[in-house]
Amino acid sequence: MDPIQLNFSEENLIALNICIGFIVFGVALDLKLNDFRRLLDSPKSSLVGLLAQFITMPALTYLLILIWKPEPSMALGMILVAACPGGNISNFLCQYARGNAALSVSISAISTIVAIVATPINFAFWSSLLPAVENQQEIIMDSWGMFQSILVILLLPLLCGMAFHYRFPTITQKIRKPISNLSMLIFVVFVALAFSKNAHVFIAYFHVVMLLVFVHNAIALTSGYWLAAAFRLPEPDRRSVAIESGIQNSGLGLVLIFNFFDGSGGMALIAAWWGIWHIISGFALAFYWRRKSTKAAL
Repeated sequence: MDPIQLNFSEENLIALNICIGFIVFGVALDLKLNDFRRLLDSPKSSLVGLLAQFITMPALTYLLILIWKPEPSMALGMILVAACPGGNISNFLCQYARGNAALSVSISAISTIVAIVATPINFAFWSSLLPAVENQQEIIMDSWGMFQSILVILLLPLLCGMAFHYRFPTITQKIRKPISNLSMLIFVVFVALAFSKNAHVFIAYFHVVMLLVFVHNAIALTSGYWLAAAFRLPEPDRRSVAIESGIQNSGLGLVLIFNFFDGSGGMALIAAWWGIWHIISGFALAFYWRRKSTKAAL
């Protein structure tokens, strides 16, 4: 592992765990049991979305690492981000892009549950194939701990959010949008504060991380779209699968990095910049698709 290290205290880690839990709770306020049933009612599009997220994305990430040969810790960061489920703004972006918003919500809901098992398995499998990574046995052993952490970070807030929605539907309608906006603001502020405490590290490696994340994210978005096209999904579904593939829960990745990898700087740099860049690229792509749909309707 290379010696890139960040200044990140135990108090920061607790705050990050709470932040991610709050974000998942906010996302769950939009979820209903019907979002899970959609997999049974129209399985093809949902299964293609899960295939793109948990199979295609990690496999293409591994190929990119073999070609690019980044620092070992950055390679692990890329694998971990690719193994995470979709991010919390994907549903809004799909709706704005005139994609299939219902499909996006369904994929988000199902992938969050699947990630409890798929994320640690995917990370352990693909990272074990990287020849330059040390302590591979420890990484495989940590998979059980990652499973337990993801269970707490994702599943509990998800169930709480859905239960709150079911028990208090009127209140949920009033608070879900403010909570969604607040959770995004909190995460952005958190990343900004972490950046300010480690500015020298970010500046030293920014040019490498920026280009690496740009290419990685572009592969995620385009592979999701073309995989959906290969399965002959309609255009709105293609857009949703693409966005679900390219918007990753990098905040969860950061939590796992600081819990299990002692704040490995290379991994954290990749995950932190992903958290910023996928918002920029996602909005840009959604804006392009929205304009394209508007022109086609004229």
